[in-house]
Amino acid sequence: MKAPEGLKLFDNGRRIDGRRPDELRPIRIDAGVLKRADGSCYLEWGGNKVMAAVYGPREVHPRHDSNPTRAIVRCRYNMAAFSVGERKRPGPDRRSQEISKVTSEALAPVILTQLYPRTAVDIFVEIIEAEAGSRCAGLTAASVALADAGIPMRGLVAACAAGKVDDHVVLDLGREEDNYGDSDMPMAVIPKTGEVVLLQMDGHFTDEQFETAFDLAHRACYEIFELQKDALRRKYKDVVPQGEDEGEEGQEGGFEPVEEPNAAEEIVERER
Repeated sequence: MKAPEGLKLFDNGRRIDGRRPDELRPIRIDAGVLKRADGSCYLEWGGNKVMAAVYGPREVHPRHDSNPTRAIVRCRYNMAAFSVGERKRPGPDRRSQEISKVTSEALAPVILTQLYPRTAVDIFVEIIEAEAGSRCAGLTAASVALADAGIPMRGLVAACAAGKVDDHVVLDLGREEDNYGDSDMPMAVIPKTGEVVLLQMDGHFTDEQFETAFDLAHRACYEIFELQKDALRRKYKDVVPQGEDEGEEGQEGGFEPVEEPNAAEEIVERER
């Protein structure tokens, strides 16, 4: 989209909203905000407001969709009709179907689906208010909701985007940068292993710009990972005895019991 005449997205080393090129918008994450879901998360990221809920593992309907060897992971990403400036037509559209698909495919590798054959893990992501980067915000919230549901995972998934505006590579595009910028590259990472589980790109980068954007987004995912862990710690600080959520000295702290493979091994042992 062509920028309005006179609009400067980048000037004197600062972006249109005053941020540095490598600066994230403010992020707030709260876990366990819905009583009737198995797991949930509310996330605010800049102008995005996102609610994520998880149900399952539970019986698959219709049954012929089930997998006899593992659970299936289903995601429904939806933007509320009032989430944008002009009322959006309710119901799924092509964009929401695409984001639902890539979100479920990014989260499926971290869930120990082999523990729950013939079941489904259902993830619902509702965008209550949308700015730029709602797919990364939704994916980040969904990951926290899965952990809140107690589903065994290899790690949390954190997502962030980098892009290019006025030929400058910047992190976490805002609304004007997303609308009038040159490129956008959402990424999702499992910080515990460093694996990239989502990488998309809209626009063009030079090789050098791509490497810069990749590094910015990859590092930002680790910052977001800390916020995810903090949200889970705050939720369970009254449940987990003091000191047990700190981890061993020299190890990474955090709400790790639901993510550790050992937890899954114990479940397998009990099933025998």
